[in-house]
Amino acid sequence: METRAIVIEEYGHADQLKESNVALPELGEHQVLVKIKATSVNPIDWKLREGYLAQMMPWDFPIILGWDVAGEIVEIGSAVKDWQVGQEIFSRPETTRFGTYADYTIVDDHLLARKPEGASFEDAAAVPLAGLTAYQALFTHGKLKAGEKVLIHAGAGGVGIYAVQLAKNIGATVITTASKKNHALLKELGADQVIDYHTTDFSEVLEDIDLVFDTMGGDVQRDSFKVLNENGRLISIVSQPDEELAKNVAVAESIWLQPDGKQLQEIADLMTEGKVKSVVGHTYPLTAEGVKKAHELSETHHAKGKIVLVNE
Repeated sequence: METRAIVIEEYGHADQLKESNVALPELGEHQVLVKIKATSVNPIDWKLREGYLAQMMPWDFPIILGWDVAGEIVEIGSAVKDWQVGQEIFSRPETTRFGTYADYTIVDDHLLARKPEGASFEDAAAVPLAGLTAYQALFTHGKLKAGEKVLIHAGAGGVGIYAVQLAKNIGATVITTASKKNHALLKELGADQVIDYHTTDFSEVLEDIDLVFDTMGGDVQRDSFKVLNENGRLISIVSQPDEELAKNVAVAESIWLQPDGKQLQEIADLMTEGKVKSVVGHTYPLTAEGVKKAHELSETHHAKGKIVLVNE
C-alpha cells in the first residue's frame, strides 16, 4: 500500500523535506496499520535529516522521519490478538526508514499502548519518544526511588516535562533548571526547586544529589558531577560521560531509547489518572511546509514543551 508522506531523498537542511507517495512494506503477522492523526518532532528527526546518524542507520532513501504516532488501527496482521481495527492507540514504533510523518504507518503490536482516556491525539503524540526516554533514564537506568533527590536539566524541554512529572509521581524531590519564563509551569508540574540557569550556576548551589538526568552534555554534564553524592548516578541522553569523572560516582552512562509498549501503557495510565500531562507548545500541519517550520523551531532548542504535527 502507498501512503502520502513527508520524506527526505538526501541528507541536508530543512528544505530537503518534501511530500511524496511511498510504498509501505507488507504488513507482518504481528503488526498493525495505523492511520496517523498526529505525530511529533524530536531532535533525532533533524539530526537524522542532517546526516549525523547515517553510519548508525545506513538506510536507503526515501526516508520518512518521525518516531511518534497517535492514531487509529485500520488493519491488523494475522497473528494480532490483543488489538482490533478502530482502536485508538499511540506508540513509539521501531526505528526504521518508514517513520511517522505520513498518513499511515506500520507498528509492531507489542509496541502499542491505548491512547489515554480524555487525551487528544496531539497530547498523545507528544508522549512516546520523550516520555519513554524520561522513564528509562529515571527508572530503568537511573534506579530513582522515593525520597531521593533528582536534578533534571532543561525541565521545560520535550523530555524534561515528562521527567519532572514521572519523578514527582514516585515521591522523589525534583530539582530542575529552566529560564525564568518556564518556572511557574515547572512548579505546576511538580518541581520542588527551579534554578534559573541564566543567573545561577546550579553546581554552586546544589549538593548531595542522588541522580542527575543530563539532557545537555558539555559543560553542564561535567559540572553535574560536582553535585552528586558518592552513590550518585548520572544518566545522559546526549553524550558519553568523561571516564575520569565517572570514577567518582556509582553510575555514569549515556543511554539510547528502547521502544517499549508496556512502559508506554504505564505512562498512559498515569495520564488517564491525571498524574502526567503533555505540554504541547507548538502545533503545525503535517505538510512539507509545516514540518520544515517545526524542524527549524526544534533546532533552536527554545521550543516550550513539545512540537506536534497534526494530520488533518
